[in-house]
Amino acid sequence: MTPRWKFLLAGGLVFIVLAAAIFVPILRRRMKRAAKLQQQSEEQARRELIQPIVINPGDPRVKTQLFWASDTIDTTLVPVTVDLPLSNDPVLRSKQVLNTLLAGPVDTELRTLPPDALLLAFYLLPDGTGIADFSEALATSIPSGIVSEQLAVNSITRTLEANVPQVQRLKILIHGQEMETLAGHLDLAGTFVVNSKLASPAADKMPAPVPETLTPDKAPGKLAQPERKP
Repeated sequence: MTPRWKFLLAGGLVFIVLAAAIFVPILRRRMKRAAKLQQQSEEQARRELIQPIVINPGDPRVKTQLFWASDTIDTTLVPVTVDLPLSNDPVLRSKQVLNTLLAGPVDTELRTLPPDALLLAFYLLPDGTGIADFSEALATSIPSGIVSEQLAVNSITRTLEANVPQVQRLKILIHGQEMETLAGHLDLAGTFVVNSKLASPAADKMPAPVPETLTPDKAPGKLAQPERKP
């Protein structure tokens, strides 16, 4: 082999190595993105089959605020505004916004509720107490820990507060049953304040159910306040 061919061969090998170093990471990112999109599509298709969101196209479209996890600050919720046709009936409206919340954001890493959790029923008592009955997956599929459990409840109460003013407080059931905790940490024995204007001075003085770092006053990720009857 002549020196010229050796030089060309060596140059070709260097070019192949450089091209691989450049394009292989790009290919991996594209494959990862495609797999993520496929997972999201499969999840959406599954939800369309087992949990249709009750939407009436004739209802007026409303700018709806849904609270999901922040992509920049851990343990914080941020509102995302979407246009949805919402009913004026508070019970149906609650079902619509909660089902949309359960469907999750486009970026599945920002969801606050398990992807397999379902809203089984929603009731509204005359005193403004909403009763949300979720499937067992809300308790069994959520990562156990006060932070993840509190964020889940916060996202539910904040979403109701922003869109359904008739709901003043919330009681959470799991498959029709009262539970002591959500997944071993967050107390579900009482109700959660939804309308923050109802929070009494006594309630404000109650021990926070999570570390202080999670309770910035009036921050986007403010905590749902547990309310117990004397």
